[in-house]
Amino acid sequence: MALREAQKPPRHRRWSTWLLLGGRGSGKTRAGAEWVHGLASAVRPFARTVTSPIALVGETLADVREVMIDGPAGILACARYNRPVYEVTRRRLVWPNGAVAQAFSAHDPGSLRGPQFAAAWCDEAMKWPHPREAWDMLQFGLRLGDWPRLAATTTPRPLKLLAEIMADAATVTTRMKTADNAANLAGTFLATMRKRYGGTRLGRQELDAEILAEREDALWTRAMLDRVRIGAPADYARVVLAVDPPASAKHTSDACGIVVAGMTDDGAIHVLGDHSVSAAAPSQWAGRAVAAYHAAGADILVAEVNQGGDMVKSVIATVDSSINVRAVRATRGKWLRAEPVAALYEQGRVRHVGVLAELEDEMCDFGLDGLSSNRSPDRLDALVWAIAELVAGAGGKPRVRAVR
Repeated sequence: MALREAQKPPRHRRWSTWLLLGGRGSGKTRAGAEWVHGLASAVRPFARTVTSPIALVGETLADVREVMIDGPAGILACARYNRPVYEVTRRRLVWPNGAVAQAFSAHDPGSLRGPQFAAAWCDEAMKWPHPREAWDMLQFGLRLGDWPRLAATTTPRPLKLLAEIMADAATVTTRMKTADNAANLAGTFLATMRKRYGGTRLGRQELDAEILAEREDALWTRAMLDRVRIGAPADYARVVLAVDPPASAKHTSDACGIVVAGMTDDGAIHVLGDHSVSAAAPSQWAGRAVAAYHAAGADILVAEVNQGGDMVKSVIATVDSSINVRAVRATRGKWLRAEPVAALYEQGRVRHVGVLAELEDEMCDFGLDGLSSNRSPDRLDALVWAIAELVAGAGGKPRVRAVR
């Protein structure tokens, strides 16, 4: 079967690293194998001349042999011409034209000290036991030929090394989702994976190849959020919709945070939905908020008015004047307002109904200095307002001041 465009090496410029971030079964291993065989065989679009020697680096030597060489998507399976032979005792592939690819284990970074290469293929580099040590040793060995280059096929992990590789101007990053390779997967596989893991942290990482970063100083962790997840809503004594409006409606503006939460009779708080919207005009975000309010059967809409004052209430009123709106003004910093809400999560008093991916991304990226992108945490702000209102109504002491 022909390669998909994403499985072909970049053509638009010379690069040092081709980073293929792929989900499970997305076809990234075949892309790496075809690339290596193409280099050794001097076949376009892979290479114009024979490229050798080539390093094959896997987590273990067994992984190199069983996945990268002998596997169903490995080099030998892709070698329909100029077929190489694997020399077991020397742990290397040798092509009829003399090209050689040597196997290395990432468990032994020192084995990469000394050898030199014209190219390299690294498989699942982000799950190597010593990723930086092995990666660095390999870089020193890529010094032969007129264009030393490396392909790295891996499922992403939130590692500093991966962020550095992606930020390098000499890196070209290709992303592949598991669903992109549906034609080559068992018919029930994708349906089963979507049912079990769709939208979850594990599914987004292992199927959609997303990098789900966490910060050491974040108030929430993904493990914490996974622990508080439930599958279905309950009966609620009170439901609140909170709105954190943007200052403008430009395409570069912050999002309008819109979050719905409810409290059960026994005081448990359930976050029911994230209806936030980006780059929306006031009438658009107000219309979305009103629709979510009615859909959830909310009792009150809490709106932060630091940005727009009475304008926020009036915009909502133009869409539906029957909405019960409470305007609140932030008098403390975002971190200080978020801390008591994070404490409720740690105490097990807050649950998430289903997966709220974008909201949870903000929560796990919110540190002392805000989000790593320096954008406003609008979804998180709306969450904090909603939970603060529910706690206040239950006799707590919210850290907000109502604007009368």
